This record gives sequence, structure tokens and C-alpha cells, in this order.
Amino acid sequence: MPSVDSFLQRQAPSRYRLVIFDWDGTLMDSEHRIVACMQAAASDVGWRELEHEAVRDIIGLGLPEAIAKLCPGMPAAQAESMRQQYSKHFVAAEQMPLSFFEGVEEGILRLRSNSALRLAVATGKSRRGLRRAFEATGAGAWFHASRTADETLSKPHPRMLEELLVETGVPAEEALMIGDSEYDMEMARALGMDRLAVTYGVHAAERLAMSRPVFSAGSFSELIEWLHS
Repeated sequence: MPSVDSFLQRQAPSRYRLVIFDWDGTLMDSEHRIVACMQAAASDVGWRELEHEAVRDIIGLGLPEAIAKLCPGMPAAQAESMRQQYSKHFVAAEQMPLSFFEGVEEGILRLRSNSALRLAVATGKSRRGLRRAFEATGAGAWFHASRTADETLSKPHPRMLEELLVETGVPAEEALMIGDSEYDMEMARALGMDRLAVTYGVHAAERLAMSRPVFSAGSFSELIEWLHS
């Protein structure tokens, strides 16, 4: 009887050599924590109350870019203070671990059964924040490469994808970006890279559809099945 590993290997996706994941809203269910921490940071620095939907919209951007979009006209010193307060609140909140979306751990295991497939992360988090997330979840071992907004350019600029392609030696036409935001979709589209939208995250399906993803998935399990179809 064939082993489970050999079965998974036969089912591994063949259309891509590199699959790149966004983190927040795609792998990790972190929306409410991000919103709460951003709202608290704005209050700390004396800025007006931020609406939930407004904060939800900027998830995926680098932190300086997110603050600039949320708080137009905020003086640089106040924006830096808000950045520091957000980081403080988020680190404190990490005492209570976040959860992956349903199906993520099983789905990644299934993808990793294909030794020819490379997996990566492209995130608006800082390197320090992603490192903490990797350590808390053990997910660092899942990925061959990663890029964060503070070590390159924030989404939707395609720089982090360009760097991941160079690091893994995979051309754009053999890579797939998976994300839940317009920023994920647009940075991939700028390179002519296929993109897969997940509709359980922060941006609505209709908004994501404007970037012409190759597929839209309502769950992580659904995107895994599509990759193996």
C-alpha cells in the first residue's frame, strides 16, 4: 500500500515552483488584534478615534505607511510616537497567542510534501514581528524565504516579491502570490505574477476581483485543493 507521503507527493501542485503567502489575514487570524492595537496607539498620541473599518483597510501595509494613510497630516514626531505605541501594544498582546485560520497547518504540510516547491512569506509586518510570530507558532520551519516591510519596500510596491524571486531563483511566471488584500494582489500584478485571492481576510471579494486573481478561495482548504487540481 502506498505511504501517505507518496500519495501527497503525487498530489503536489505542478503549475508553480514558488508559492508566496501574505501573513496577517491570510495565514494568521489577526485582524481584531491589529485594529485594537492601532486604535489604542492613536488614542495614546492624542489622535482622533480610528474606525474599525478604516484600520481594517490598511492591514498589509508597512506600519509607517499604514499610519500615514490612517492619519493624514499627522506630524512626523507624532507618527513616530504612534508607531512605537502600536508596537508596544502589539507585543504586550502577544502574551495571548493568535491562531492560524482553519486548515492552514494541514495545508502547508501538504504543500511541503513536494520537495520541488518553495514556500515564502511576504508581509507588512516588521522582521522583528515576523520573527516573534515564527517563534510562537513554529512556522518558521515551513518557509524557505521571507520578506518584511521594514527591510524592503511596503506593499503594493513589488520590491519584496522581486527579492524573493531572486533569492529562490524562480521566475515570476512560475510563482504565485496568495493574499487577502488589494496590496497583495497589486504587487504581484505589477510583476505579471499570478495571484490568488482569499476572501476570508480584510478586503472584500469584489475589491480583490479588480486585480484579476487566477482564483478566489473562501477558505484555506479551498485554495489548497485548487493548487492540487
